[in-house]
Amino acid sequence: MLTPPPARRGRSLMIQGTSSDVGKSLLVAGLCRAYARRGLKVAPFKAQNMSNNAAVTVDSDLPPGPDGDSPRGEIGRAQALQARAAGLAPSIHMNPVLLKPQAMVGSQVVLRGRALGNWPARHYHNLKPMLLPAVIDSYARVAADADLVLVEGAGAGTETWLRHCDITNMRLAEEADLPVVLLTDNDRGGAMAAVVGSWLLHTEDERARIKGYIVNKFRGYFSLYEPACATMTETTGWPLLGVARWFDAATHLPAEDALALERPQTATGQGLVIAVPQIARMANFDDLDPLSSEPGVDLRWVRPGQPIPAETDVVLLPGSKTTRPALDSLREQGWDIDILAHIRRGGRVVGICAGFQMLGHVVRDPEGIEGEPGETPGLGLLDIKTTIGGDKRLVEVDAEDTLSGARVTGYEMHMGRTDGPGLTRPWLRLNGAAEGAVSDNGRVMGGYVHGIFGADAFRRHWLKQMGGAASGLDYETQVDDALDALADQLETDLDLDALLALAR
Repeated sequence: MLTPPPARRGRSLMIQGTSSDVGKSLLVAGLCRAYARRGLKVAPFKAQNMSNNAAVTVDSDLPPGPDGDSPRGEIGRAQALQARAAGLAPSIHMNPVLLKPQAMVGSQVVLRGRALGNWPARHYHNLKPMLLPAVIDSYARVAADADLVLVEGAGAGTETWLRHCDITNMRLAEEADLPVVLLTDNDRGGAMAAVVGSWLLHTEDERARIKGYIVNKFRGYFSLYEPACATMTETTGWPLLGVARWFDAATHLPAEDALALERPQTATGQGLVIAVPQIARMANFDDLDPLSSEPGVDLRWVRPGQPIPAETDVVLLPGSKTTRPALDSLREQGWDIDILAHIRRGGRVVGICAGFQMLGHVVRDPEGIEGEPGETPGLGLLDIKTTIGGDKRLVEVDAEDTLSGARVTGYEMHMGRTDGPGLTRPWLRLNGAAEGAVSDNGRVMGGYVHGIFGADAFRRHWLKQMGGAASGLDYETQVDDALDALADQLETDLDLDALLALAR
């Protein structure tokens, strides 16, 4: 039974997109930082997010454990970044419904930090209306403690075939009486058709709720583009609320989902070469952002159909929502053979979370939590075995690694238990407790801690251990500097006073 939330305290404004990947999450993060710097208590909210990049929250709907410890929940990485931009700790109420894809047509559904199980898409659409009361309740709780709530829609608000089960776009705007600003993407072209098409597909009431539109990711001379904006405004009646220029420093901020990996990549050919196979259902791949920011690291994402480069120094296996299918995809691409050849040449292999599980002898899933019950042979590079099952472990980590003497920060987010003799040679020893495993020859290692490379001292130690060169990069400062730069740009590109006046 939901207890009534406090009364709404502040104003709200909703940002909807003309499609996915128009930059809603980044824009909201920048607005959170900009308005927070003006002295407002700002909070982000997104009813439903689909992403395997998640973050641990400070709260949960779950009761305290038997040891009295407060459990943790999880939300989308984008909402955690927005909370950081606003100067808040991440809460389950900022993203009450998180979908974590496990198959082409199915996802694990996480409601306010609690996994409800795996749902095929057609069944989830029937479930969504039953989730709406919890969504509205979470929104009310966020709004009760903020001067301004910036609400992010999902995908496109004009997907008419989903209106019957919408919980995150116009249905939410109607239920919570939210004014809406439409965001469109100029970089890919077609912004005019997207805005005018949105006007055509919305009902009269929905059109009235939209207060204007913003053109995002703009490059070039606005004087050449201004006639297009005049046509959009004349056709729809919606005013242009600003043109947000392309933001180069977005690469210094965590990506929301795997769409970011589809963009062209350039190998530098210099420094320590770290190859990352794009395994099935990759999760929390922002673990690698601090490494890609290092000037002495050449981080390469290996896409399906490509071999692992022969010049690779380190193969890094990232997390995945489904470990056994990830192993299958590794073998389908022949990357298992590449990895064994890499080891024979004296190379190193590192696994994080599911990547760690894949390095062992076998991954068992007797209850069918990730798919069909069964087991899949691992790569056999560490003397461990993993069984998927039990409660999900959600733990924040802030400890000293007594093996390296470095501080380690991050979080654990996984289901399953790993056992075996290999654990007697831990990768880390956090405040004296063993974590992960290292092979007898020292060239293969892995563990469960996500975000580990964001700890500067540990990253420098690890890079030197791998034969690379560490810089003086302060990664967390780099993220905050990028958020400040984004807020600075939005102050210039948009009329933030006018946008704030639209909120109610």
